[in-house]
Amino acid sequence: MAASRLSLLALVALTHTALLSTLCSAADPYVFYDFKVSYITASPLGVPQRVIAINGMFPGDPINATTNNNVVVNVHNGLDEDLLMTWSGIQMRRNSWQDGVLGTNCPIPKTWNWTYNFQVKDQIGSFFYFPSLNFQRAAGGFGSFHLNNREVIDIPFAKPDGDIFIMIGDWYTRNHTALKTALDAGKDLGMPDGVLINGKGPYQYNKTLVPDGILYETINVEPGKTYRLRVHNVGVSTSLNFRIQNHNLLLAETEGHYTIQQNYTNFDIHVGQSYSFLVTMDQNASSDYYIVASARFVNESIWQRVTGVAVLHYSNSKGPVSGPLPDAPKDSFDPQWSMNQALTVRQNGSASGARPNPQGSFHYGQINITDTFVLTIVPPVTIDGKLRATINGISFVNPQTPIRLADQHKIKGAYKLDFPNMSLSRLPRRDMSVINATYKGFIEIVFQNNDTTVQAFHLDGYSFFVVGMGYGNWTVESKNNYNKWDAISRCTTQVFPGAWTAVLISLDNPGAWNLRSQNLDRWYLGQETYLRIVNPEENGETEFTAPDNVLYCGALANLQKQQKTSSASSISSETFKLFFSLLMAFFTLVCTFR
Repeated sequence: MAASRLSLLALVALTHTALLSTLCSAADPYVFYDFKVSYITASPLGVPQRVIAINGMFPGDPINATTNNNVVVNVHNGLDEDLLMTWSGIQMRRNSWQDGVLGTNCPIPKTWNWTYNFQVKDQIGSFFYFPSLNFQRAAGGFGSFHLNNREVIDIPFAKPDGDIFIMIGDWYTRNHTALKTALDAGKDLGMPDGVLINGKGPYQYNKTLVPDGILYETINVEPGKTYRLRVHNVGVSTSLNFRIQNHNLLLAETEGHYTIQQNYTNFDIHVGQSYSFLVTMDQNASSDYYIVASARFVNESIWQRVTGVAVLHYSNSKGPVSGPLPDAPKDSFDPQWSMNQALTVRQNGSASGARPNPQGSFHYGQINITDTFVLTIVPPVTIDGKLRATINGISFVNPQTPIRLADQHKIKGAYKLDFPNMSLSRLPRRDMSVINATYKGFIEIVFQNNDTTVQAFHLDGYSFFVVGMGYGNWTVESKNNYNKWDAISRCTTQVFPGAWTAVLISLDNPGAWNLRSQNLDRWYLGQETYLRIVNPEENGETEFTAPDNVLYCGALANLQKQQKTSSASSISSETFKLFFSLLMAFFTLVCTFR
C-alpha cells in the first residue's frame, strides 16, 4: 500500500490523543489503513478524465476486518477541496463522531490528514466506503468494506473458496464538479455515459455500442469452486440488474445480515445497496461467460450503452465469450416484478450473525411502536430560485457546526429540532431541521415516494427491518400486511415510484445519524436529514465524547489549530504499523498495571 505522508511528531501526538483515553477498555485487535486520496487520470469509458483514487487505485483497496476489530484509517486529503470519508453501513456504535458526513464531522481541508478510529462492534457483512462531500462519489474514491465472522461463530454455509468484490455503478465522463455545476443550474444530469464494473468499462460484446480499446474487468475462477461475490452499487442514481451468464446467484447476505438462501438468475441492486451471492463454477467452460450490470426501469433501446459487461474466466476456458448478453427482466416500465423480488429477501432467523444468538431472537414484530414518521418525497421543486429536493417539504441545509459538536459546546441555533413527522400543508423551504428522536424508542418510518424515479434511502448508525412495500399511498391499514416475523434487517432500502416502503428501527445507538437518499443527485439537492438521539441520563457510558483529534469549524472554527505538513519527516505505512504495534504493546502494559 502506498505510503501516507505523516510527520513523526504529528503521528505520536495523534496516536496518543486518539487512543489513550479508550485503549484500556478495548481488548480487541486493531487493523490499520493509510488512505492517500488523490486525483488520477483514467479512461474507463475511453475518454480521459479525472477520477478519485485511494493510494493510486480506482476503486480503492478493500478494508478487511473482523467483528469487534478496532479500525484505524489515516486519511490524507490530496484533493483540491474538502474531504470526508464515510463508511456506509458501519454502525459506529456510540461513536457518530467517526461517521464522516457533514452533520457529524467538520471536513478535512486539502493537504491535511485526519485519522478515523472506530470499532466495528457486533457487525458482520458486506459494506463499502466512499467520499461524502461535493458529489465526489461520482468521481470514485470508493471501495469495499467487509466484516468477517469471528472464528467462534459459524457462518450458515460452507466456507467459500474465495471472496470476490464487485463494484457496479452508473458513470459519467463529465467530472464531478461539472455534474455539480449542472445541478446548481437547475439541470437534470441526463443519461449516464455507461456502467462500470470495478472501475472499468464494458467488454466489447457489441462493436456498435462499445468502441475499441476499452479496458474491461476479468474475474478469474477455478472450475467446481464456490465463491462469495460481494456486489455493491456505488453509482450516482441508476438501479442496476446484476447477472452472470448461465450461473445461479444464491443470495446469502445483505448489509450485515444473513438471508434465507434462494437462487436467482438475475437480481436488482439499487444505489447504495450491497449483497453477497454464493456462485458455484459448475459450467463446462466451453467459453468465458458474461457478467452484466444493466440499467433498470428505462427505455432499453435508448439506454443500451448504459450497460456494464465484465468477463468470468474459468482457468480451463476454451475460448472468449461471444454472442448476445443474457436477458434482463422484461418489465422496463413496470417495477412490480422488482418489488416482488425485493419482498423475497428475508432474514435467516436461525443463523447467528455477529453474536452466537440467532438473528431471529429479536422479536421486532412484538414491540410497540413509539412514534411514526411518514416521509414524503416529491420531484425536485424550486425554492428561492434554486432547484432543490425535499423530504416533507424541507430541503436540508447542513449546519455550519456539526450537531453533537454544537451540543457539546452549547452552541445555540446550530440546527433545529423541528422536523415534522408528516408532510405539512405549507410551501417547501430550506432549513436545518433535524428529527428529535427518543433514545430507546422503537419507531416506524414510512418512505412515501411520490417522485417519478426509484429512490434508495439509507440510515447511518443503524440497521432497520424492512417490513413492507406497496403501491399507492401508505395508510394505517397498510400495517396489516407488514412482515412481523422474518423481515430483512439492512441499512439501505429501495422505494419505488408511486409506492411506499416501511421500516422499523430500535433506537439504541445515541448520536446524530444521517438519513438520506443514496441517489447522489437527490442527496446533493437536499434530500436528507438527521436523527438526533440523546440519552437524557447520559453519564459518559452510552455515547462517546468527541475524540481528542476532533476538527473544528463553523461557530467553533477559532478552536482549530493549523495542521503542519512536512515532507522531510514522513514515514511509510509499514513504519506506521510497526510504530503503532509497539505503542499498543506499551499501552497494554500501562492498562495492566494501572
